Amino acid sequence: MERRAGVRVLRRPPGAVAAAVLLLLASGEATGKVFLSQEEALRLAFPPGAAVERRTIFLTAAQQKAVQKQTRADRAPGALVTAYVGTRDGRELGTAYFDTHVVRTQAETLMILVLPTGAIGRIEVLSFSEPEEYLPRERWYAQFSGRVLDDELAMRRGIHAVSGATLTARATTDAARRVLAIHRAIFAPGSKP
Repeated sequence: MERRAGVRVLRRPPGAVAAAVLLLLASGEATGKVFLSQEEALRLAFPPGAAVERRTIFLTAAQQKAVQKQTRADRAPGALVTAYVGTRDGRELGTAYFDTHVVRTQAETLMILVLPTGAIGRIEVLSFSEPEEYLPRERWYAQFSGRVLDDELAMRRGIHAVSGATLTARATTDAARRVLAIHRAIFAPGSKP
């Protein structure tokens, strides 16, 4: 474990993550339709030849409160964050986060790629446990590309609603805001892990 600018970073081999996911699936805890594995999603996020480093980061209490304020959430996020930083030829390509949250009563897992500019690069659905008719089409998710954490990253503002999938749309938008706020808290100038 190393510590930089008030942030603790643990390094773990990617195999440990895959083993944990397999254990979760085998236990029956993770149900619903799985569209992508974590490895497949990371291949979509980063081009061939990119190095992907898994970083386990612990948010400070101040960072958690900052994220809560920026997202206007009822509660602060957990302190533990896992980020996958992609680089190629010494240049940062972006950081991928996996966000699992409840849509209505069941879980959804998204990969949200944040570009070095702080904008969303893409969102991919890894798993969705609600009925599939509540899952928006791929082109709906494309509207998040290029979005930053501002007032326009909200339903009925810069993000279009989806008839029949309102709760999914809201949960996805909240996840995008949360990930961008966490990214800002971790990678703001002077706090890079």
